Amino acid sequence: MPRKQHLPSVSDKEQRMYEHIKQSELKQGRSTKRAKAIAAATVVKHHNTRRHARNK
Repeated sequence: MPRKQHLPSVSDKEQRMYEHIKQSELKQGRSTKRAKAIAAATVVKHHNTRRHARNK
């Protein structure tokens, strides 16, 4: 069963990271829209700084 991809260009580990961050933000009382935005920004930042940089 294929998993729903929230951010298509990231790995499975980063997909799980996205879900974890989103759930954490929701528990802290953030709106769903804001929680998704925070999670996406965090995962994309992680993705761009870890072994995925184009110049390396």
